[in-house]
Amino acid sequence: MLHQFRTAEGDVEVTVAKQGDVWQLGQHQATVEDDGRLSIRLANGTKGYATTAKVGDVWWVHFQGHTFCLERIEPGASQSGDEGGLVAPMPGKVLEVLVDVGQSVEGGQTLMVLEAMKMEHRILASNAGQITGIHFSAGEQVQQGSVLLEMVEDEA
Repeated sequence: MLHQFRTAEGDVEVTVAKQGDVWQLGQHQATVEDDGRLSIRLANGTKGYATTAKVGDVWWVHFQGHTFCLERIEPGASQSGDEGGLVAPMPGKVLEVLVDVGQSVEGGQTLMVLEAMKMEHRILASNAGQITGIHFSAGEQVQQGSVLLEMVEDEA
């Protein structure tokens, strides 16, 4: 599965796959040891243990004296084609709608919260703009790809 993360150096994409007890993270591998430690093997052969912590939507990873801050970019957080719609990344239930039609929003602002597979997924504004339509209310079920909200982006 392809995941996108925002880092201090820019956005990165990482393909994550699990084969047995080994997680393939792009060209790198990770395993969870019996004692709970995360063992990492980089593509260049470097091995070590990583410490991770999740705070909100941000992962902090400490590996070999370096700390990395990774903010997951939700698949439904980007614009969908020319309609300016924000779409459901997977089937789920709307937990909260945090904006109103006509409201101005900032890039990265949480617009809606979905529950899918027992996890909360935040739908974020990709850029500053104004909400022009809301198609679902709290408590309603949505299908993957459903347009949840519409917005017009501010001109740069």
